Amino acid sequence: MSSTIVPFKLKAVRSRAVLVPLRRPVIAGIGRFDLWPLVLVDVEMVGGVVGSSYVAPYRADAVPSVIAEIRDLVTVLQRSAVAPFDAFETAVKGLNVIGVSGVSTIATSAIDMALWDALAKSAGLPLAVYLGGSLGPIRAYNSNGLWRHAVSTLASEAKDLRAEGGFSAMKLRLGNAHLADDLAAIRAVREGVGDDVDLMVDFNQALGLGDAIRRCHELDDQGLYWFEEPIAYDNVRGYAQLAHQVRTPLQMGENYYGARDLFTFLSAGAVHYAMADLMRIGGVTGWLRAASLAGAAGVQLSNHLYPELCAHLLRVTPTAHWLEWVDWASPILAEPMQPVAGHLTAPDRPGAGIAWDETAVSKYAVAI
Repeated sequence: MSSTIVPFKLKAVRSRAVLVPLRRPVIAGIGRFDLWPLVLVDVEMVGGVVGSSYVAPYRADAVPSVIAEIRDLVTVLQRSAVAPFDAFETAVKGLNVIGVSGVSTIATSAIDMALWDALAKSAGLPLAVYLGGSLGPIRAYNSNGLWRHAVSTLASEAKDLRAEGGFSAMKLRLGNAHLADDLAAIRAVREGVGDDVDLMVDFNQALGLGDAIRRCHELDDQGLYWFEEPIAYDNVRGYAQLAHQVRTPLQMGENYYGARDLFTFLSAGAVHYAMADLMRIGGVTGWLRAASLAGAAGVQLSNHLYPELCAHLLRVTPTAHWLEWVDWASPILAEPMQPVAGHLTAPDRPGAGIAWDETAVSKYAVAI
């Protein structure tokens, strides 16, 4: 008995942009953001299945270039067989002449995530189940606040963050000019929520190597869960040096472009914990490759942003660690995720569970 495999073909791709308000502004060394740009992608397959995804390129002025590259990729992929792995390789080979990082990877990731969503929908399965896993709760930390702003507001903000979904972990941003200011921020959060909350801290690459060695030593006795990105993300030698000098584990990875970046840091012994950002790591395909590397190395892997998809992907990650919870895309989602007792669970419906609130999309739409 033989069967015919029906090719999974791309019919059309729609990309559009929105600028959504943040409940709490992002304030860090990278700047201040009160509005958050999102590029929404919908891939329609021959047969009618539609897969959806989004990417968040931080800067609103970068949105046109991302959409332009997505449209460029569509000309390569349209009406060809687009199994996600094949489409990913085709995209990477097609764009390597203009660079394999940056906008090239972001555009590839956006389409990749939408294709995996469509493929899982066509099978009638949630993405985690389609990938061979199961649905279930993932422990999460609240990353929706505690930016570098007035210390006087941090205690009350920490209380709010804990109460929003029963969280027992949250992230604080450090990297102030003076140690005293970082210590004051830590002390304020502890005053607000006590010592039983796991407190991750993120420097957003604010320090030079020498200052980072000094600052991390000075903070090593504060009971912090991890030090995230104290120095420039691509300073492999610097992270390897830091990793051997501090007691608090180092966390990084949100700026890894593809699994090879993770491999470079793992090989150098430059990371204790790792995280991956779907927009940069290569979408679902890139995540699966990175997760295999982290699993082989025995390094725990967390996500950076994109909780809707990562609630699925962490369920098929050998060394799954924490889910970073942000609600930044919630204003334009028809059914936003809701944390319960400090955990997030992917919805029990086909695909990744992303569906647009078209009224909200229209409200926050940006003309390109």
